[in-house]
Amino acid sequence: MGLLENRAHSDVVIQHLNEKPLIQANNLSVKFVLGNKREDLQSLTYNILKKKKKDEYWALRDINLTCYSGEILGIIGANGAGKTTLCRVISGLLRPDIGDIRVNGDVSALLSLGTGFNNELSGEENVYLNGMMLGLSKKEINVLLPEIVEFSGLQRFIQQPLKHYSSGMRSRLGFSIAAMIEPQVLVLDETLSVGDLEFSNKAAQKMQDIVSKAKLVIVVTHQTEFVQKYCTKALWIDKGKVASFGAPENVVASYKESIASTPQKTKIVELAETRPRAGTRDVVIVNELGLRFSLSQINKEKDDSFWALKNVSFKVREGDILGIIGPNGAGKTTLCRVLSGILKEDKGEVHINGDITALLTFGTGFNPQLTGRDNIFLNGMMLGIRKKKLEKLYIDIVKFSGLEKFMDKPVKSYSKGMISRLGFSVAAMIKPDVFIIDEALSVGDASFYEKASYKIQEMIGKAKAVIVVTHNMGFVEKVCTRALWLEKGKITFDGDPKEVVTRYRQSVNH
Repeated sequence: MGLLENRAHSDVVIQHLNEKPLIQANNLSVKFVLGNKREDLQSLTYNILKKKKKDEYWALRDINLTCYSGEILGIIGANGAGKTTLCRVISGLLRPDIGDIRVNGDVSALLSLGTGFNNELSGEENVYLNGMMLGLSKKEINVLLPEIVEFSGLQRFIQQPLKHYSSGMRSRLGFSIAAMIEPQVLVLDETLSVGDLEFSNKAAQKMQDIVSKAKLVIVVTHQTEFVQKYCTKALWIDKGKVASFGAPENVVASYKESIASTPQKTKIVELAETRPRAGTRDVVIVNELGLRFSLSQINKEKDDSFWALKNVSFKVREGDILGIIGPNGAGKTTLCRVLSGILKEDKGEVHINGDITALLTFGTGFNPQLTGRDNIFLNGMMLGIRKKKLEKLYIDIVKFSGLEKFMDKPVKSYSKGMISRLGFSVAAMIKPDVFIIDEALSVGDASFYEKASYKIQEMIGKAKAVIVVTHNMGFVEKVCTRALWLEKGKITFDGDPKEVVTRYRQSVNH
């Protein structure tokens, strides 16, 4: 058990009696204006003369919060509740409309996967780029570089351009940079959601090391088990307001009780285990697949390539929900990109019998300047749906996403969970023959995750096949009909989900 798991909450209170808080928020409120688009002069004049008010939305309302050194604060709540907005205020990216916040110390924030990363540069070059953006000199980064690379576990990928990294690998690198700087306040917004089992435990231990040096860590996550195990305090935000704040076990219990008691979610929360269907048609055939990347970006004549995928063979039949698991860097995302036609294999063959839709990253193809509504049409047409059909599907897409009141807001103001909701909702309504999801549900809240799981099961009922890359072992055991474990580009085990998950967990804990 870690240092903070043994600390009694009463001891923390006594310790803080004569201590200055690192964060003090008083009646903090943040307002957004919905549908705030550029207007022509005639419309602007009309609105002023008529004193027409635009719709206002309070993302945060009357937030009171006090945080001290030596704490790990876990922030939970549904997508769109205001968690990301609060992180942006703490990080100085947003200013409150009402109330005030005082942050006494340097803040290092990792608010999205690879913020400030350059996809064309290597992992190592991005360490220098990010480090300098965080205020470090090149000499300081030179000293920290070996420790950052070792902690991230990306040694053999560090010279590879970031465009080849999976979401999990980006998360590893971003966390390793931010954590090694050891600021007074470290803010993490869903950056650990796509990390594998081993790295999640490693990151938790690093947080404990940081707070033991009188620092503060704030973690936004949907992993309530993580909050209960590692956090000293928890904050549940609901519709922009504080629903509960205090001991993690009490706050998490209240949050779960709220989800379970919501009438429209009862059917989904009681999600039944998927029953395998005996399909006869092979919709995906992969035979001796191999794909190679070059690690050297400087000396092109040097042969230091590595096989991201090697001798991978499997079939997916109609009615299959195939869960793909394994550590970050195992080749899961690369496999999805090959199946989707984004990457071309160097060896072997891939056959897809039917239409394929892939949701490979958060908001792929989304334009952050456009509204949610505009992005539904943009994404839908990129996926081959005609505008007339999208107009018919629009209401169903919005209703399923649960983002009705955010449709007129630009996507740049969305949290990662909201982007994930919208992306899944668009792709799922297309009902393709093969649906590939690469970690796109990892930042969804508990209720939407169950809702998406139910949708996936519904798709299988109509003779479709779904391939899901995930680190959520519970999802694999309950929803998937088959599982495939990848390790270092090769299939380690392929078979019954429960057996595959058990073997994988034993390997991680060994």
